[in-house]
Amino acid sequence: MLNRRSVLLTRRAALLSGTAVAALAVVPPAASAGRSTSAAGRGRNAVGRTAGTPARTAGAPGTSGLVRLTLPVPTGPYAVGTEALRLVDRSRPDPWRPGQPYRELMTTVRYPALSPAAHPAAPQMLPGEAAGFAALNNLAGIPADKVDWAATRTHAHEGAPADTSRGPYPIVLYSPGVADPRALGTTLCDDLASRGYVVVSVDHTYDAGAVQFPGGRVEASVLPAELGKAGGDPELIVALLEKVTSVRVADTRFVLDCLPDALPRGPRAVALPDRIGMFGQSAGGFTALQAMHDDPRILAGANFDGVLAYVQEDTDPGRLSTVAAEGLDRPFLLIGKDGDDLGTEPSWEALWRNSSGWHRGLILRGAEHATYTDAETIVPQIAAQLGLPDETVRENVGTIAPGRAITAGRTYLAAFFDRFLRSRDDHGLLDGPSPRFPEARFFPRTV
Repeated sequence: MLNRRSVLLTRRAALLSGTAVAALAVVPPAASAGRSTSAAGRGRNAVGRTAGTPARTAGAPGTSGLVRLTLPVPTGPYAVGTEALRLVDRSRPDPWRPGQPYRELMTTVRYPALSPAAHPAAPQMLPGEAAGFAALNNLAGIPADKVDWAATRTHAHEGAPADTSRGPYPIVLYSPGVADPRALGTTLCDDLASRGYVVVSVDHTYDAGAVQFPGGRVEASVLPAELGKAGGDPELIVALLEKVTSVRVADTRFVLDCLPDALPRGPRAVALPDRIGMFGQSAGGFTALQAMHDDPRILAGANFDGVLAYVQEDTDPGRLSTVAAEGLDRPFLLIGKDGDDLGTEPSWEALWRNSSGWHRGLILRGAEHATYTDAETIVPQIAAQLGLPDETVRENVGTIAPGRAITAGRTYLAAFFDRFLRSRDDHGLLDGPSPRFPEARFFPRTV
């Protein structure tokens, strides 16, 4: 999941042992994902809404002796509401499950809200998702069985009424890395919603380690088995990488088809369906820019450390995606780990050279691949509470101070979408070095 740099499958799914897959297969439906109702969508989708009620209420004692985690408070002026939605695409069979005549996804919608104190804080992960996350455990050196993953609460409040007095609000989609749950982008998604966005995060079913549906059903990743079938054959692995990306892009375009109708009534009333952006980390960043290339409804895209080619090594110059080979005519932002630049990332250099739209790129000194996920805040907490060595933190999230990394990631992402979805002045933050963020190094600018 997090401690490897590869954008897609080979360096992540290889970490998923048969034991982990077996553990996912027996994850109990410890708690229902909440109520679920179905309604007709726009021809090819059905929508189920679920509050995602956790097994424990916020503040209740956790399992004795297990580490409990907190997430950073959002920085925007709005409180955040949230609702989980099940979306069903009946226009295509599931590409990972032969015989299943439809594709179903779980998404989380966050939005500016009112009266948060009257509504419970949403869990970062439901019990089945938490068990799957622990079973796969791609965090280097972290004993997953020492953490109560299901106990973490977000700063979004379940079912809180939308703030319709201000708005309207642009829509931003989020896609996570391969095998990661959508929940691992909570820090960025909560913060963006608090700044006045409707944020829709997507789990790519059978790609994500574990997805919990209404009623407690948990669907585990099939990627370890698919990687096993490839048997180390380079061509088969490339074909699998291409399939992973194509499925994710199709998922994204289906979610776009559902917007804004599938949104809860409050945010639906104030969402701007003609002002849509997307971002993601690792394979999710690849997904964001490839979907933007394929679908003109996405006006701006941000890629956190995702390679844009079907390669097993990031430095390989071949097998470019169409977004890298053909470029983009709309704004995009690249943010990488320390050491990334246009000389070390051939797919980024190709995208840069072939694009006519506005683009910027930067790295944060001391950042690692997982810096741009919730690992940046949770790994140091786990290490401190369990007395783990400093090297464990460095291997997962680098040497940058967590507070600086989180602030920089949030600020640059919001500035990007503010500029291109809201026409707001960022006072040159995206145009070059700023004394506010001395750890940021920009790529050479050509547009």
